[in-house]
Amino acid sequence: MDRMKKIVLFLEWGSILGLLGCGLWVFLWTPLEISQGFPQKIMYLHVPTVIIAYLAFFVVFVYSIAYLWKRELMFDQMAKASAEVGLVFCALVLITGAIWGKPIWGTYWAWWDVRLVTTLLLFLIFMGYFLLRMSINDRDKEARLAAVLGIIGCLDIPIIHKSIEWAKGRTLHQPSTFFKVETGEINPSISDVLSDPLPVAIFFMLTLYLYLLLLRYQIEKHQDELYQLLAETQD
Repeated sequence: MDRMKKIVLFLEWGSILGLLGCGLWVFLWTPLEISQGFPQKIMYLHVPTVIIAYLAFFVVFVYSIAYLWKRELMFDQMAKASAEVGLVFCALVLITGAIWGKPIWGTYWAWWDVRLVTTLLLFLIFMGYFLLRMSINDRDKEARLAAVLGIIGCLDIPIIHKSIEWAKGRTLHQPSTFFKVETGEINPSISDVLSDPLPVAIFFMLTLYLYLLLLRYQIEKHQDELYQLLAETQD
């Protein structure tokens, strides 16, 4: 077994066992939050998926710039793999947010909520990212146009992040539970017993992202190698 396979296997089982352990911790040993009750527990899934979605699209941003600069196919393969994984996590953000919102806000969705709409926009941009890729046959042209769209799409992330401050009442979301909005200073507004599982959940969600990223990257790499071989045999 080569080194990459060992790393992928380690990340796979680490993420599975770690997230299972986090689930047991949250549902069996973490007390109910006073104001929200049981629905608050979805925070331990929702918040990590938000962070990992941001990370995945930031990786797209970095590797897209790298591809436009160096024109090396590996950079595009990594950007494409991270975009695909990020799209899955972004879908989870929207789904878990809606599930959490129903018992707390009384609705699954509000079109006037700036954060909800900008997050949906991010999801749609990266849906378009893959539709663009599927519509172009030239590999280099596909990579170049996708890189541009990936960079533009990632610019929506700071808008999502700052939307609560800019919304001025046009949002159902509360300010950050863990940071002071004005200064960015860490200042949790929930007790340690409720906040302690969250960084652990984020860590193991990160291992899941890395596992899926490497898996998808390997698939993209082998797929491009296969297309290259087919092209050479047809010449």
